[in-house]
Amino acid sequence: MTRASELFSRHDECTVFVAAFPEEVFAFADDHAQFSAHMGSPSWMMLGSRMDTSVDAARGQEVGSHITMTGNVVGIPLVVDEVVVEHVVPWEKTWETVGTPRLLVIGAYRMGFRVLRHERGSAFRVFIDYSLPERHRWLGRLLGQVYARWCVKQMTKGVERRFRRVTTSH
Repeated sequence: MTRASELFSRHDECTVFVAAFPEEVFAFADDHAQFSAHMGSPSWMMLGSRMDTSVDAARGQEVGSHITMTGNVVGIPLVVDEVVVEHVVPWEKTWETVGTPRLLVIGAYRMGFRVLRHERGSAFRVFIDYSLPERHRWLGRLLGQVYARWCVKQMTKGVERRFRRVTTSH
C-alpha cells in the first residue's frame, strides 16, 4: 500500500484572517456549492472552461460523502470523484480523490481546510497535497504548482469575499 506522503508528494496552502466566528466560516466552506464556486465559472486557469460540481445526498458534509466534478478543457473531458475523509465541525474538513482523476495538470490529491479561532475572528487555511497526473506528467511539472496555488487562493478569496478580512500584524 502506498503511503499518503509518497502519493501526495507536492503541497500548497493559503491562510487568511477574517472577522467571523469559526462556526460561520466553517458553515460557508462546508457548502461545496459556495466553496468551489470558482470552478463553476469560466476562468483563465481553465482556459475559459468550467467544471460542474455535484454532491450526493449528504451534500459533501459528512465522512464518506462524495463530491463529483466534470467538465472539459479544450475538448478534453475532465472528471474527478472526491470523498470526504474528515469532517470535524466547526474546525476541519478534508476530502480526497477516489480512483484515478481525469485531470490535466494535477493527479490524485487530498484537499481540505482548517478553521482556528483568532483574536478578531478566524484564521482560515486551505491546503492541497497532490501528485502529478499519470498522463501528461510533463504538463503537471510545468503547471501543477501554478494550478494548485490558484485553487487554494480562489477558495480563500471566496471566504474573504463572504466575510470581512482582518488586517493583522506579524
